[in-house]
Formats: sequence, structure tokens, C-alpha cells
Amino acid sequence: MGQRRELVAYAITIHGLSERHACCLMNISRSVYRYQRKQSDDGEIAEQLQHLAERKPRWGFGKMFQRLRNQGYRWNHKRVRRIYRDQRLNLRVKPKKRLPSRQPTPLAQPESTNESWSVDFMRDSLQSGRTFRTFNVIDVFNREVLAIEIDTSLPSGRIVRALDTIAAWHGYPKRLRSDNGPELISQQMESWSEKNGIQLDFIEPGKPAQNAYIESFNRTYREDVLDFYIFSNLAEVRQITEQWMEEYNALRPHYSLNGLPPYQYAAVNDRR
Repeated sequence: MGQRRELVAYAITIHGLSERHACCLMNISRSVYRYQRKQSDDGEIAEQLQHLAERKPRWGFGKMFQRLRNQGYRWNHKRVRRIYRDQRLNLRVKPKKRLPSRQPTPLAQPESTNESWSVDFMRDSLQSGRTFRTFNVIDVFNREVLAIEIDTSLPSGRIVRALDTIAAWHGYPKRLRSDNGPELISQQMESWSEKNGIQLDFIEPGKPAQNAYIESFNRTYREDVLDFYIFSNLAEVRQITEQWMEEYNALRPHYSLNGLPPYQYAAVNDRR
């Protein structure tokens, strides 16, 4: 359109054509030829957008524009969007990490200890409201709880160290069954499993029943400990959990183990 307006001006100036004739030749209306873009100050729009972005960092363009309209501003949405992009305020959408297809081995009763461990995370809070996490590890053969790591943060490095500590007492498992949590699908975890010859057996996303043994244990741990006590600090959580673990492994009858506790069942049935 700008080029045709220039040609119309050239025809009028150089060749002496009338405005009507020149516009007709260039197939452009006289009103479009005469249009002069209004010089507008975008500073106020930029200032309002920046102010909103600082107060509401998770708002996108739609919410910001609607907020400006509710405040009485009547700026065109295309103009506001252009300034919004020029200010680089558009939110970065983090793409979802695509997981490879999961085909976990069917749930089965192992014939000896260390054939298969199951792991999972849980979350709870102290009396103060501060949240903490637990990393639960059981041996599927005799349902023995091998460890429960407790802290406010449990990154991959901490998980690897915890598993190495368990292995120092019990040996490494052949298989480790878990969900697809970020700590468990990390490169650090993969390197650890390759180094120690362990198969990482991931369940399919959204199907916790494929890790039913640890899910059943989690329910028991929550009912007996996490929901039963009000904790003042992490030291108290660890102390009560340690006492409960010893009772669970040594005394508590387990229906799936013919009524025997984990230690006794392993002593009678372990075929290693």
C-alpha cells in the first residue's frame, strides 16, 4: 500500500495528473492516499504493562489487556499486543518433557531379597506449616522397609547417596521400580544405575497401581505415622519414623507374607 501511495504522488508531481486520475490508475482510494498516520505516544501503555508485569509476573497478555480495559483504558488490543511483545513480556511456556514409552515388568513376587526394590516419594508438613518430603524404599520380596529418607528437599544427588547407603548394608538390587518423578529420571540416576548394573523399571505415567507394593506401604506409613502425629521438627519425624520402621520390619504381621513380619519371612523363605 505504501508503494502505491508513492506512485500516486509521483504521477501527480512529475506527470501533472490529477489526484483522482492518479488514484484511479493505481487502484487506490483517495482517502487512503490522503491518510496520515497519527503519531501516538506508546510510553503510557508500556509503563502500564511494565507495572502489571512487576506486580503479576504470571499474568499473560490476555489478563493484562483485560485489566487495562477494566481500568478504563480503551487502547486497541493489537496496539497493546505489539507493545507487549516489544517489551518482551510474553511468558515463556516450558514444554513438557516427553517420556519414552514405559513397559514395566509385570508385578510378581520375587524369590529372594534384592531382586526388586520399589521407591516412591511422599509429602507432609510440620506443625509450623513447613513442608517436608520422604523417600521410601522397600524390598518387594519381604516388604521390608529399607529406608525412609526425610528432609525438606530431596534432589537426585541426595537420592543416589541414600541408595548407596542402603546398598552398603543390603547390597544393590537387580531392579528398581519407580514412577517418573524428575529426581528418578535424571541423568545422575541413570548414570548410577548403569554403574551398579541396576535396571530402572519405570511405571507408565498416571498408573500408580503398577507400583502397588510401595503404594500399599505408603498408605500404612501415612496412617500409622504421618497422620497420627503432629511433628514439631524434622528430628522428631526421623526419630518416630525410625522406631516405627523397626516395629514394622520385626513385629508387624503382614497379610501378604502369611501373617509373618518382613524379617521373619525373609529368614524362612529367602532362597539366596
